[in-house]
Amino acid sequence: MDETVMLGHGSGGTMMKRIIEEVFFEAYAGDVLLTGDDAAVLPALQPGYRLAFSTDSFVVTPHFFPGGNIGRLAVCGTVNDVATSGATPRYLSLGAVLEEGFPMHDLRRICESVAEAAREAGVHIVTGDTKVVNKGHGDGIFINTSGIGVLPPDRALSGANCKPGDKVLVTGTLGDHGIAIMSCREGLSFQAPVESDAAPLNHLIAEVLAAAPETRCFRDPTRGGLASTLNELADQSGVDMLVEEASVPVKDVVRGACDMLGYDVLQVANEGKMVCVVPPEQAEQALAAMRANKYGTNAAIIGEVQPADPARGPKVYLQTPFGTKRILDMLVGEQLPRIC
Repeated sequence: MDETVMLGHGSGGTMMKRIIEEVFFEAYAGDVLLTGDDAAVLPALQPGYRLAFSTDSFVVTPHFFPGGNIGRLAVCGTVNDVATSGATPRYLSLGAVLEEGFPMHDLRRICESVAEAAREAGVHIVTGDTKVVNKGHGDGIFINTSGIGVLPPDRALSGANCKPGDKVLVTGTLGDHGIAIMSCREGLSFQAPVESDAAPLNHLIAEVLAAAPETRCFRDPTRGGLASTLNELADQSGVDMLVEEASVPVKDVVRGACDMLGYDVLQVANEGKMVCVVPPEQAEQALAAMRANKYGTNAAIIGEVQPADPARGPKVYLQTPFGTKRILDMLVGEQLPRIC
């Protein structure tokens, strides 16, 4: 195998066959992918079940960062998007756009991370695509993943389901991924290490749904962080949301980094956290289920849903430790380029 990606690896000939078989297939191919057909033939759904489908593209720089790389990020991001619907993720596609000259060693490392994350999530990569662009016309590697999950007939989670009185939960500390990417890209160092939180959360979500079956919705607070996510949910449901700032879990090192850089930690990206809205009578059960999972040990109830004033529309408010209250706005513009 060549040491770097060359244009011939995207030509459709023997070089492309070699990179597919010796890099992609070797890392994560199962029986379906190994058939080599243009379309994956998958088992039929059970009667009454529905499909959940999502797609996402990943262009993060740098490609490797503390706690993960673009390959792990791609699998976790799509698995989590499918899982927010309440579906069980089953299958992924993976398309890679490679730049001529990209080190083959790095590609293998990324593929190994893809395989590891897929095993952890319990999903199968069943189809894919490979393209190569001229040197200088890409950024090393871009990845697109699409995911399919199976949704039970009686489950209907949606950001439009939030009701006054519901409790708002998060599964762990916020801002880890965005600050990890920023520190790596800008060469910043802190007293304590900051690692990306990229993780597949489908098992955690299933455990929460078992404990709190009336859960209204899940949403992953990626670009724009918690603030943007809560504003989206408030708009969808036509409600206000009140967040207790003191209840929001944030690592001291992340909070310090945000203070130093002038960022609002509630607008910083996350890739391994979930926002969850549940009825008040099931909030403690949901919280206990989160904390029992390794990715939810720092979970917390951070606020509640309130009626909105029809005259001003839905808003998200932050209750500060000083007894004051301020509007928590969505992120405006781009704070951390290429965090996913």
